[in-house]
Amino acid sequence: IRFYLEKYQSDFSIDGDLTEFIISLHKQKTNHYLALLQQGKIPLRPGVERLLHEAREAGLTLGIATTTTPANVSYLLESTLGADSLAWFDVIAAGDIVPDKKPAADIFVYALKELNLNADQCIAFEDSGNGILSSRGADLPTIVTINDYTRDHDFSDAVLVLDQFGEPDKPCKVLQGPSINNGFLDVAQIRELFAAG
Repeated sequence: IRFYLEKYQSDFSIDGDLTEFIISLHKQKTNHYLALLQQGKIPLRPGVERLLHEAREAGLTLGIATTTTPANVSYLLESTLGADSLAWFDVIAAGDIVPDKKPAADIFVYALKELNLNADQCIAFEDSGNGILSSRGADLPTIVTINDYTRDHDFSDAVLVLDQFGEPDKPCKVLQGPSINNGFLDVAQIRELFAAG
């Protein structure tokens, strides 16, 4: 928010402390987001739930590395996957638990340490330029799914870039990288991508 104001609205002024205003505005945004989640108005993107279930069935270790608030993560998981979904993840690294947010690699480094895994044992999933800078900064091979805000970001360091993970009845589109079998990403293909390095 501060960056936006300094870069794009330098004439913006308020009565009072700017830092307190920013904190209050962010809190209001979070409350609005949480209300939308509770109303079921923010669904998971195509293929996410299917891929998570496949990964669990395959016995893969799952973790979340995000710089959003822990409350946002909890509400998203509970509202889309159920209350027990928090337990699906061996680590949920969220919020300000690291000194620097993405594009710094801190949140991924923290998650790897908590999981007791090396980067070459994992693969990251990202959706933004700052996200891939962060994951690659931690030496993690990365699969990207774009969104409307990030479709023009630089993902040249990604192993694979998709418009979504896809479903059997709703195929994904490969934007960069190898083709996808059957039109949707699954655990077997992730293993192949990982093995190819």
